[in-house]
Amino acid sequence: MPDKRIKQRFIDVFNRSTDVVFAVILVFILFGIAIGVLRLFLEVSDLLVLKRVSGSYLPIISDVLTLFILVELSRSLIDYFDLHRLRLTFIIDAGIVFVLRELMIKMFENKVSVEEMVAISTVLFVLGALRLGSVFAFQREKQMLEALRNERQNDTG
Repeated sequence: MPDKRIKQRFIDVFNRSTDVVFAVILVFILFGIAIGVLRLFLEVSDLLVLKRVSGSYLPIISDVLTLFILVELSRSLIDYFDLHRLRLTFIIDAGIVFVLRELMIKMFENKVSVEEMVAISTVLFVLGALRLGSVFAFQREKQMLEALRNERQNDTG
């Protein structure tokens, strides 16, 4: 019996520690999002001053996509507090947005080669397949849990 209590204490300490670490990370991400949005509004004023519009769009597009990445990562951390596990879909979403961000920047600057385009397309395909697979696995897990709950209710009822 004492071994089970000691093991449970370690598990409790681990869970509390990871909660604190993820909470601190989440605070920094939210702080970064707030600063990013503020800077984004300040950069929009550059569009009014400059005569050429196309030169100012690249930093704005890059910043908006970076904010999307931070939002996806924060969603993953918030979801961790509910489930005590990281959901793969949110992490993959952040990866897809990051790869798309890099692709859009390179295409906007006309600095993408055919080889880079094929490599980036391959990475996007793999991330998309992982995303699709994780959604199917999540749906299957939900169905299995629901079936288990129904079975338990039928046994007790």
